[in-house]
Amino acid sequence: MANARILWVDDEVDLLKAHIIFLQNKNYSVEAVSNGIDALDLIKQENFDVIFLDEQMPGMDGLTVLQEIQKIKPNQPVIMITKSEEEHIMEDALGAQITDYLIKPVKPSQILLALKKLTENKKLINEKVTSGYQQDFRNIAMKLMDANDHKDWVEIYKDLIFWEGKMEENDDEGMEEVLDNQLNEANSNFGRFVARNYLDWVNTGDIDDRPLLSPDIIPQTAFKQLGQGYDSVFFILVDCLRYDQWRAFEGIIRDLYYIDKEEAYYGILPSATQYARNSIFSGLMPLEISRKYPKQWLNDDEEGGKNMQEAFFLKEMIKRHRLNIKHSYHKIITNEDGKVLADNILNLMNNDLNVIVYNFIDLLSHSRTEMNIIRELAPNEAAYRSISRSWLEYSPLLKVLRTLSEKNVKIILTTDHGTIRVKRPVRIIGDRTTTTNLRYKQGRNLNYDEGLKYLFTIRKPEEARLPRSHVSSTYVFSMEDYFFAYPNNYNYYVNYYKDTFQHGGVSLEEMVIPMIELSPKNR
Repeated sequence: MANARILWVDDEVDLLKAHIIFLQNKNYSVEAVSNGIDALDLIKQENFDVIFLDEQMPGMDGLTVLQEIQKIKPNQPVIMITKSEEEHIMEDALGAQITDYLIKPVKPSQILLALKKLTENKKLINEKVTSGYQQDFRNIAMKLMDANDHKDWVEIYKDLIFWEGKMEENDDEGMEEVLDNQLNEANSNFGRFVARNYLDWVNTGDIDDRPLLSPDIIPQTAFKQLGQGYDSVFFILVDCLRYDQWRAFEGIIRDLYYIDKEEAYYGILPSATQYARNSIFSGLMPLEISRKYPKQWLNDDEEGGKNMQEAFFLKEMIKRHRLNIKHSYHKIITNEDGKVLADNILNLMNNDLNVIVYNFIDLLSHSRTEMNIIRELAPNEAAYRSISRSWLEYSPLLKVLRTLSEKNVKIILTTDHGTIRVKRPVRIIGDRTTTTNLRYKQGRNLNYDEGLKYLFTIRKPEEARLPRSHVSSTYVFSMEDYFFAYPNNYNYYVNYYKDTFQHGGVSLEEMVIPMIELSPKNR
């Protein structure tokens, strides 16, 4: 069986005999024609894995033939061969989206390498990814055993995300399963690490002794950039953005911006919007918010929108830091909201600080739970990343970023929490005032197996700087990929929510959050 079918188009076809024999000896099937017209006729009738196309031919030249090939078979791999090294020819060929190009005189080894890159690329990538992860598996395992610091866990999570991204290019299901198991082990250990240290973190004022937490973020990023020579600072929060989704965004954003700084911070518990985002925009922990602004804070069991006061909290934080600045706050919920902001984004350049919240990823996670078609489009993390990337590519947010990429601005891009795909249920019983969130429960008289190692219980909310809805309120958080389910209609409830993306609990995906500082390349 031949390795691949090759069509070679060159007006000096008689001079190619040595190359053709070389390829045939390597078990490739080669057909050669001397002009573009004969080539196009063949391409209409037959299939070829690769076309070698001479750029300089009498009559119909290579670039013209390439255009016609793309009309007939838009995804046909074509390797251009040219005598010329002139820049404009290279640009024309690359602009026409050739697969690769070679410069005459070509050597057999160059031809073979180009073919292998094209026809065996996936196989070679699979082998490289598999061997690379096998080598790194032991290193990650050792890091898991030795991790005793919040920075260690960030590095472990980044390592695992790196291999998750690589596994998207891999067909080795066995290695994917090994990676999933290692991520599960990491989350199990991470949960215990958080349970041991969380109360100390939230009660320690010195940020050198703990990770950056949600209340620290704007003072430690956006506020520090004020007065540093930028015309305006933009703090952009994409709700519910996981670290791996940032990795999916990164290639798009790198075309427009330098990444000045990439680090992670830890979202507070519960890793849910009501708590995390209010904490970000107030610069306070939830308990302090509820005490300082009782009219603006709503507990879980109270009616009304829980994130309706972010602009107010931001204004109050700016006052508290005694900053004499002009600022704006915008929340983008619909695509139309985003378009209006994108069309008027330059009007915000008069402000020292602009805060923008984009809600799409959070809406996507909820839609995936409620709509089967979204769940089918994003059955796993890789597909979830892909949909997220597609959103950015066609979103008003990218238009905003393109416009600002030509201005003297500083951009902070971050989120409030991530999500985890939940797979395993755990039973819990509570009264009607108990919260409905699947990853954490707050309520009185909660009944659950307190001996389970994958639950983190806070019996005195004040110690975690969390408000109480009732005198006897307790918070219980699920770890790893567990989610809470009530005994009533248990099987229906479990089947409905299993394999959905949820937030509120303790996991690397929910709590270890990207915080990116960007400066424009084109300013």
